[in-house]
Amino acid sequence: MSISELLSTTSESPLEASFCAQLQAIKQRETKGGKPFLEWTIADSTGNLTLKVWNNHPQFDAACELDPETLIHLHGQWTQNQYGVDGMGWKFRFLNESETSEFLAGDPKTREKQDTDWDDILKMLSQVTDPRLKTLNDEFISQFGKRFRRTGAARRNHHARRGGLVEHVAQMMRSATAVCSVYHELNRDLIVSGVLFHDCGKLWENTYPESGFNQLHLLHGEMLGHIPLGLELVNKLWRELPLDNWRELEPNSEDVRLHLLHLIASHHGQYDFGSPTLPRTPEAHALHYIDNLDAKLEMVKDAYASANEVAPGIFERQFPLPAPLVTPLANFETGD
Repeated sequence: MSISELLSTTSESPLEASFCAQLQAIKQRETKGGKPFLEWTIADSTGNLTLKVWNNHPQFDAACELDPETLIHLHGQWTQNQYGVDGMGWKFRFLNESETSEFLAGDPKTREKQDTDWDDILKMLSQVTDPRLKTLNDEFISQFGKRFRRTGAARRNHHARRGGLVEHVAQMMRSATAVCSVYHELNRDLIVSGVLFHDCGKLWENTYPESGFNQLHLLHGEMLGHIPLGLELVNKLWRELPLDNWRELEPNSEDVRLHLLHLIASHHGQYDFGSPTLPRTPEAHALHYIDNLDAKLEMVKDAYASANEVAPGIFERQFPLPAPLVTPLANFETGD
């Protein structure tokens, strides 16, 4: 069982299950009564969860000796309430060599989905007609494709998993293509390229090591953030383009560069959300809302999977969503 499956199936009734995970963080805590306990953050390719190891756990002393990034197998009975996942009678052990290889390869369903999403990204990029944007996109994929494929879209809240950025970008590109088919005045080449690059700075803010599911903390990501890093990366790649070959093209190359940078700089939509400028073009407004829509719907999906029902059809509120969710209306189905 994967962590995402565990979160979506556990409830207040015990569920007996086994799963593998990597320790991301270990924090030593104390109860109000002064008794020590551990707070583990554990992860796999599908997500993460927090698990408390109480001092009366038979393996508590062994748990105190573990280091972050340790790979473990857990088996027990699991419940979920407003405070998260809790285990009863659970035990852990280290993964053997074959289990380690299988675990690091990632959950098969997630891997298959991300492979499909990656193929869709490449297909939509191949349809870009502006030679400057097409060459820029191809160079980015060539230099950073492997790193891109193991980067998360966030540290928490949405697509916060290895490869999550591929899922986020693919869905945004599909949405952007659909929007462009309705709003014909939008520059499709620009907005598709903007989707590719809008979060490219997260390759240094939310990436993962080649083997493991513990998101890295890198100095450039911590000190600059993904928007300044994305602007710097695009400028660096742009300077390497054979711009002299396209001197006669319209719109001119400098305008193309500036409009692409604007999409990166404005995609959060507001100054207090981290954008150094506000959307000032149709493509910038569209990109901002497409980004926000995909992030919000991913949060909604995760909330339905993990939130408890506080009343029939009403779920407890999950941060950062603004209100509790209710069961969605099913699609109408005609009879034979």
